[in-house]
Order: sequence, then structure tokens, then C-alpha cells
Amino acid sequence: MTKKYDVEIPVLIVGGGGAGLTSSILLSRLGIESLLVTRYPSTTHVPRAHMLNQRSMEIFADMGVDSQIRAKGAPQEYMSRIGFLSGLAGGGPKNGHGRRIGSIEAWGGGYTDPEYVAASPQAAANLSLRRSEPVLKKHAERYDHAAIRFNHELVGLEQDAAGVTSTVLDRGTGETYTVRSRYLLGADGGRTVGELAGVQLSGPEKIMTLTSMYLSMDLSPYLDEAEDAVFHWIFNPDHPRHLGWGAVLVPEGPEWGRKSKEWVLHVTGEGMDASQPEKMVQWAREAVGLPDIDIEVLTIAEWDMGGYLADDFRAGRVFMLGDAAHKVPPAGGLGLNAAVQDAYNLCWKLAAVLDGRAGDALLDTYSAERRPVNQHNLDTAMQAAPAQFGAAEVMGLSPDKSAEENWAALRLFWEDGPGAVERRHAFTQWLGNLTLVFHQHNTDFGYTYDSPAIVGDSTPAPAPLDAIRLYQPSTRPGHPLPHAWVDRAGERTALRELIHGGHFALIAGEDGHDWVEAATQIAEQRKLPLRAARVGLGDVDFVDTRLAWTKQREISTTGAVLVRPDGHVAFRSAASVDDPAAVLSAAFRRILHTDGE
Repeated sequence: MTKKYDVEIPVLIVGGGGAGLTSSILLSRLGIESLLVTRYPSTTHVPRAHMLNQRSMEIFADMGVDSQIRAKGAPQEYMSRIGFLSGLAGGGPKNGHGRRIGSIEAWGGGYTDPEYVAASPQAAANLSLRRSEPVLKKHAERYDHAAIRFNHELVGLEQDAAGVTSTVLDRGTGETYTVRSRYLLGADGGRTVGELAGVQLSGPEKIMTLTSMYLSMDLSPYLDEAEDAVFHWIFNPDHPRHLGWGAVLVPEGPEWGRKSKEWVLHVTGEGMDASQPEKMVQWAREAVGLPDIDIEVLTIAEWDMGGYLADDFRAGRVFMLGDAAHKVPPAGGLGLNAAVQDAYNLCWKLAAVLDGRAGDALLDTYSAERRPVNQHNLDTAMQAAPAQFGAAEVMGLSPDKSAEENWAALRLFWEDGPGAVERRHAFTQWLGNLTLVFHQHNTDFGYTYDSPAIVGDSTPAPAPLDAIRLYQPSTRPGHPLPHAWVDRAGERTALRELIHGGHFALIAGEDGHDWVEAATQIAEQRKLPLRAARVGLGDVDFVDTRLAWTKQREISTTGAVLVRPDGHVAFRSAASVDDPAAVLSAAFRRILHTDGE
């Protein structure tokens, strides 16, 4: 009998970048088979999206890839701040070359900011997609549940009530084949899936056009004062035409600090032409202040800084993730992180539906939850991007001044003179505005969900101290589970590890025996992956020796919180109830959309 389809699979993933590979790994770990196809023959060669925030690193820890990412990424001592430097060499005063004019802590200051340390067991990481994608691909290929096909391109799809029929082109042989899947994940950066599925995108106009040069060069003799920077913003008075925006210099590894062999240089200005490498190399030499340095050009690309958002992240049985659903300016590094977090929200829901533990309507909460978060990401990045402008003006630099005049203005940052203190403090004040870019702790870590998969408890939402910058831990339903180190049998673990591997977690107070018993029984009846524990002091399952959980839990010794497999609180009871089994059963029916039971 002739097969109707060449491949039949529960989930087809289109796109082999951060969102697609993360989805493949998560689904495999949840026991769901998938096929990933991407038109590209290999992982990306472009060093973009290098910052991985704390939430993404928590997800990678759940996936089992965090240690590999850290092994290849920048050490924490090279991730503490963003540095603003004068030209590295050339004209001007000899003692002025490569001077750090100022700096600002970024993404937790190399895991030294107490707020970031208290928020998560994971520090942020610095590793671009050029180096992180191969790590994710290798990990995805380990699982029997996953098939990974690079150089295979989606060229058509049709949906019906039961699934999706896709046509895929093998770009190596030129042959096409059909794939029948229950669901399709569009993680192709908006290239194909969105248009085929009828997804509409809308967003603000572009902010500016940048040229990014991926270069190999030896800068080790010139960066003595800048070892600890995530990246460097360079202003070279010798060439005033570069002073409008300066030049952003990002180490790419494989070694780090000033020993980095490869660098990305972001520049903008009139006369940019990515098609003329020799012209761009000259521009790069001028921008950093090294007119004679040997440079090997690896890639040059011109791109528009802007953003967009899909009107809906679901179109029937097709779901949009990452850049296929949203794109933001790079201010704050929210793009790749949002893609990873999209996958983490969606994949446990897909597994629950495909395994028969949840209704299909649960999948509607993916867009209901992730679209508002990504709207906030876009709004934040659009607000943060312009905050990066104006450094030259505050430093007293201008393209309209001579090199000598600009060096005289910079000299006030390391020599005393009339107006020096005022100039330095004005720049310090300007740096404070950059917390909007480099301290987006609530945006990238404290986002909340509000959907039918969250059981509210009628408590008012806490008023944010700063909706972008300041993360405020809470166990209010919809919030991410607050971090706490807890101990059991002499071993310390992060409380959030209770959810690892796709588990719900019922966390009760010291006297919450009834909650634990009820949750365990319901999990057995529903065949739900769930861990239940009492946490606190005394006769408990996990001992809160630092009292971090007690401080943040917002429940009594008889209360409980229920945490979803993506780490967000789904239900909370501040104290005991007469029938915890009935209450929890109703909560699970609501969360999993099985109200017809």
C-alpha cells in the first residue's frame, strides 16, 4: 500500500536557529518526536545575538546545555560592564590612547550585582549564535526523538482540522517530500512560514541602519584598561566623522578579553557600503584608531535596526516563535532570549496536548501569554535604543570640531582643568540613563503571564517600582517562581529545579501535608509529571536554611503554590482549605483546559 505521506511526525519544526533547536531539545526531553528542517546547510556563520540573560540560562540548565554554553562563552570576569574608550592609538596625546572615559555595569555586572545574584542561580552568559548554535545542534542530535535536517527547505504547507501537510525541498538532491504533522512550529525568522500560514506582522519604523563587520585582528596590545567589558564603545577624535555614534567593538572569542582573536565592529554613517570590503576596512581602522593594523574580513553585513510583532502567534495548527513572531532592536539583547523563552512556554503545552493530558485550547494560551511579553520587549527596546545616542555630545565631542579640539575635550576626563568635574559628572548622569539598556532586569526576567492557564487568587498585582529595570519577586499567580537555595540530605539545590524535565511542582509550607498528599494523588490519576514538597524549617522535605523562600513565598505554613513546567506560578492558596484535593483538581482542569471532565 502506497504511503500517503513520506514522513508522519507529531511536530514539524521549521528553522534551525535558537528557537528551532531549543524547541527540538525541549520536545525530545518531554518524549515528543519531532522533525526539524532548515534551508541552510549549516548553523549560522554570523556572530549575532551574543547575550543570554538569566532566564534563558535557567532554561538551558533545564535542557542540560548550560555548562557547554559557559565553557565556550566569556568568563564572568569579562562580562562586568560596557566600557567607553578613546581611540586606541594614532594622533593626540600618547597618554590618551585607549583611555576608559567611563563605564556602566551590564546584565548584573558579571554576577556581582546582589539583585541579580538573589534573583537566579544562573548568571547571564556571553556567546553569540555563531558559537552557541553548534552546541544546541549537537545536543539536539543526541535524542532519538528528534530528526535534524539542514539544507531542507519548507516550500509549501496546507492545514486541515487534524494537522498540517508540508512540502519540503531537499536542496542537496532537488527532490521534494511531504511531511504530515499534528502541529508545525515556525522558527525560520519570518522567511516562509508566516506568509504561508497567513500571519500578519506590524511594527514601528526602523531607527537606523548599521554596518556590522566580523573581523579577525589582534587588539591585545591596546586594551589594557578594558579586560572586563562585554563590549567597548570607541570614540576616536582623530577622525571626527566617526564621532556621531562612535563604534561598538564586541569580542567574539574563542579566547576572551583583550586576547580575543575575532571581533565584531558595529558602525554607522554616510558612505557605508558593505559590498566594498577595502573601504570598510579603512573605516574600521579609523574608527578604532589603528591606521596600520592587519585586519582579515570574515563577513560584512548591513542591517536595519527596527522591530515588528505578529498579530497572533497561532494560526490554526501553526505556531510562530522567535523572529518569525517578533523582532526587536538589539538594545538590551532581548531578541534571542525571547525566542528561547517562547519555546519554553510552548513546548510543555504541546507535550501535554499530544499526550492527551490537556485540551487543545491550552495551546491558545501560548499567544495570549507570549504576545504581551514580546510587545513589552519591543516597547522596551524601542525606548532603550535612543538612550544610547548622545554620548559624543555629553563628552564634548563633535564631527564639526577638529581632531585637536576633540582631544582637548576628552582630556578633561583624566586631567583637571576648568569644567572637568562638571564634564565628568554630566557623563556619569548620561551613563545612568543607560540602565534602561543594560539593566532591564524586570523586562528580561520578571515578566508575568495572564491567561486561562493561570488561576488567579484575586490579589491585586503589585505596583512595579520600575517596569523595566527592577525585578520584584512574587508568588502571585502568573509570576515566575522566586529563586531560593534549599537543602536536602546535605545537598543544596535551587528550588526551581523541582520543575526540571517538564514537571509541575507543588510547593507547600511546613504544615501543608494535605496539599502534598492531594497533589500526589491527582498526579497519579492524571498521569501528570509532578513533584510535591514541603519547604521551610523543621520537619520538611527541603530546608530553607537561608530563609530566602520564607521571605518571598507569600503563603502561610499551611498554604501552597503550584508551579507550571515553565516556572510560572499557576495557582496559589495562602493557607489551608477544607478540601485541597477538590481545589487542586479544579485548578488543574482550568490550567490544562479539561473542564469537560
